[in-house]
Amino acid sequence: MLRLDDGQDLFETLADWARRESIGAAAIVSGIGMFRRATIGYWDGSQYRPRDLTEPHEVVALHGSIARADGAPSLHLHAALAGPDHQLVGGHLMRATVGVLQEVVVEAFPGRIFGRPMVESFGLRMLDLEPGSLP
Repeated sequence: MLRLDDGQDLFETLADWARRESIGAAAIVSGIGMFRRATIGYWDGSQYRPRDLTEPHEVVALHGSIARADGAPSLHLHAALAGPDHQLVGGHLMRATVGVLQEVVVEAFPGRIFGRPMVESFGLRMLDLEPGSLP
């Protein structure tokens, strides 16, 4: 369980933690809290269409994975966020700054390393549970 504080960059903080703890394979099981700012994306089949959220949003759900790409932690996160109008927005989380706090549950898989190679046919980095097995 991790707690991130106001102003921390979600991706930088999680990647730094994964490096310090030598985490090569993990699932982000859940996360709750608030983001001051965030960018979410929608994959339209060929590219992400980003949407910047410039006002604070409650994090209703956060989940994803931690793998390695090019020797560094690689995070793939999705989020559901509630704005002041109580409407949910969500999708691929591209960027986020913590507002107040963020509580994240991570399940690490000791001794494992997940890969995230670029799969050219999709134009995406895809999770590889057994590195080297994807075409």
